[in-house]
Amino acid sequence: MFKKYNVIVVGAGHAGCEAAAAAANLGSSVLLITMNMGVIAQMSCNPAIGGVAKGQIVREIDAMGGYTGIIADKSTLQFRMLNLSKGPAMWSPRSQNDRMRFAEEWRMQLEAIPNLDMWQDTVKEVIVEGDKAAGVITSLGIRIEADAVVLTNGTFLNGVIHIGEKKFGGGRTGEKAATGLTEQLVSLGFESGRMKTGTPPRIDGRSLNYELMEEQWGDENKGRFSYTDVPIPTAQRCCWITYTNDKVHEMLKTGFERSPMFTGRIKGLGPRYCPSIEDKINRFAERERHQIFVEPEGFNTVEIYVNGFSTSLPEDVQQKALQLIPGFENARMYRPGYAIEYDFFPPMQLDLTLETLRIKHLFFAGQINGTTGYEEAGAQGFIAGINAHQRINDLHELTLKRSESYIGVLIDDLVTKGTEEPYRMFTSRAEHRLLLRQDNADIRLTPMAYKLGLVGEERLNKVNEKIKNSDAIVEYLRQNSVTADHINPVLEDLNSSPVSQKTRMFNILSRPQINIYDIKKADSDFESYLNQFDKETIEQAEIKVKYDSYFEKEMEIVNRMKKMEDKEINPNFDYNSLTSLSIEARQKLLKVKPRTLGQASRISGVSPADISVLMVHMS
Repeated sequence: MFKKYNVIVVGAGHAGCEAAAAAANLGSSVLLITMNMGVIAQMSCNPAIGGVAKGQIVREIDAMGGYTGIIADKSTLQFRMLNLSKGPAMWSPRSQNDRMRFAEEWRMQLEAIPNLDMWQDTVKEVIVEGDKAAGVITSLGIRIEADAVVLTNGTFLNGVIHIGEKKFGGGRTGEKAATGLTEQLVSLGFESGRMKTGTPPRIDGRSLNYELMEEQWGDENKGRFSYTDVPIPTAQRCCWITYTNDKVHEMLKTGFERSPMFTGRIKGLGPRYCPSIEDKINRFAERERHQIFVEPEGFNTVEIYVNGFSTSLPEDVQQKALQLIPGFENARMYRPGYAIEYDFFPPMQLDLTLETLRIKHLFFAGQINGTTGYEEAGAQGFIAGINAHQRINDLHELTLKRSESYIGVLIDDLVTKGTEEPYRMFTSRAEHRLLLRQDNADIRLTPMAYKLGLVGEERLNKVNEKIKNSDAIVEYLRQNSVTADHINPVLEDLNSSPVSQKTRMFNILSRPQINIYDIKKADSDFESYLNQFDKETIEQAEIKVKYDSYFEKEMEIVNRMKKMEDKEINPNFDYNSLTSLSIEARQKLLKVKPRTLGQASRISGVSPADISVLMVHMS
């Protein structure tokens, strides 16, 4: 019935869609198998893309030819650049999205790829021949062969949904769980665990009183994720902010004795940085209120997502507590919030390519690896899809370094350190975040994607033009000066010290209070010169000037670390033969099988003394 495929991707969430698209765009014949073709790329939780560190990941995916940024731009309700009051390393793009349009755009994008097929079914088993994955067997009993398999099962593996004292099987509300696959993988020697996540209730927006809430609009000049010129909606939708109070908290507490979280019915660990509302009022009892973001689910729907009110309390308690929130007095619930427990596979069982160490040609991506978030999932799927194609064609694999991308930080953290709770990306996890900004993701990664064949020459030329033009602006600032009588009025308005003589523009722009447009006001020649460049190129030049010395120091650190990152370790190295290593180090090194000395140094339980022993042995 089915031909043999190069790559089979199991699951059509954010990881699965990126994996299937990446492998197919590289030339593999791909079959994407999903339990329900009506919910491809479903935004199961909040209808938003990006945010702190997550927005950087989306720009990296886009810079390399992935689709999350493009789909987000096509379906955006509003766009905001977060953390603009901080340095550029912290600037993070975030969009509110039309949930239905997002899924529709993803499906159309996938259907436009000629060598990508889809099939609606449930995968019960991975075919393993020798030590290699060779296809899958579905619940219909169909055997489909492939050269590689990518598992992106999300929250569906033995998923259990909890609402108060009620529990039932499901991967999402209204959708059944996937069974059988975990048991097979465990029988093959894989270690599995349980995690938990949750979602808030959805509300009929017509029942809310927005006059009692604070408006939250997007940026006036609507930004975008993608470096392409994909058209974006011009209209924006407003979001709102309101707050819980003591009455809300007291009402929620009446349901604690029926809470699956507090009674111990939920065993899996939930996301620390996105706790349920009951967890918030329990852990932060001193707080009088918690922020609630009221977010529309689309342009043409009245459904509202209550961000900040994730809960698994009984539905009657949810309803009563919601109606005590300002603006929610007459709120009508469409569906209650719930918690979901699901199987995951600790990611230290993977290589940096996301191929499993135990079974060749088998890749894991997304929540199956213990992560949370659309962006983290999409990034993993993208890398897994690329490496599945590369592996079966004996081509050079793609592994991104920590100094190259947030995606590299994400995967290195998972594979090297593992995770015991749903992993979420933060800027603080990246030691080189000043180099890994959202504005330069194309400069960092598009040339690499061009070599792989994921982006064309037009995009590469666009990046090279951006580099050339931003460097030209910096050189102009170095070579040209502004007179004191022209610049001093601008400096005084900004409470910056005046200058006594003609001064290089570069030195003026180096001041923290001054931006490039302030200098433009003071010099008509510079204004004429700058008008030929786009906003992104000008921004890039300004960042280069302001952080010039910091970039140099950061690169020195990267180059020092590079020596360790380039020291490769034989994957079959017998660590037990080095008795001078601590017992814990030997156990951890044998489990992770680090590729380099740098990766070995980041393994929890491997001390600097152990690394010194390895360095001596290797030299």
